[in-house]
Amino acid sequence: MTLRNLIYTAPFLQEMIEATTNLYRLGWDERNGGNISYLLNEYEVLPYLDVDNVVRTVPMSFDASELAGRYFAVTGSGKYFKNVKEDPASNLGVIRIAADGKSYEILCGLEDGGVATSELPTHLMNHKKRLAADNNHRVIMHCHATNLIAMTFSHSLKEEEFTKTLWEMCTECIVVFPDGVGVIPWIIPGTNEIGEATAEKMEHVRLVVWPHHGIFGAGATMDETFGLIETAEKAAQVYTIVCAQGGKKQTITDQQLQDLADAFKVVPREGILQL
Repeated sequence: MTLRNLIYTAPFLQEMIEATTNLYRLGWDERNGGNISYLLNEYEVLPYLDVDNVVRTVPMSFDASELAGRYFAVTGSGKYFKNVKEDPASNLGVIRIAADGKSYEILCGLEDGGVATSELPTHLMNHKKRLAADNNHRVIMHCHATNLIAMTFSHSLKEEEFTKTLWEMCTECIVVFPDGVGVIPWIIPGTNEIGEATAEKMEHVRLVVWPHHGIFGAGATMDETFGLIETAEKAAQVYTIVCAQGGKKQTITDQQLQDLADAFKVVPREGILQL
């Protein structure tokens, strides 16, 4: 096996392949919807790639100087998650942010002229925020989780109220995301504006809802980030079912939510529980 092909056996790309396959299977990344970026350490990349061999350099409309020299596994722009498993070389890539911070270098993948996701500036802005909050956070994941999108049509978009409802729908929610969710206004995707709005929220939370569009999640590992979104989506699904059945007749109380937080030693976002 050549070094060029060996890269696709790397654990980090295998994780990307598994995640994209599952996201498509769940119906959260139809067509070319959704994107993932995975911050890599150089020691992870070196056994699989000649990092001095730059395939192409692609300019960016965003200054990522703070991340210069950092490596990322990314999904490609316009690529369908359903095709990643069969053809990772065309649909995924490993890139390095150039020294000037205004371009990125493709080290492998994204073949046939492919480029990184159009949301790359948004991903990089959010990587910077999450690294400042927790330097173990390496994954940013965006998908079109069905019930979370539906919830943005029927529920208040005030993030404290949105968070409270999700916490009430499944007992584990306050334990999994005690920091709650952020909610931004509707903004055209693929723009620096949506990246900046999302990053502002990501300073304090790991989940950001894009109304009528989808959700952004961040975490230390692929599993953690996937599970974070999965838990919020399950809660949104329960909410949708409850609404269809006529609404709540009982729920987890604020005191019970606080008791859960105490039992699992997490601190709920301030201002949501009324005790």
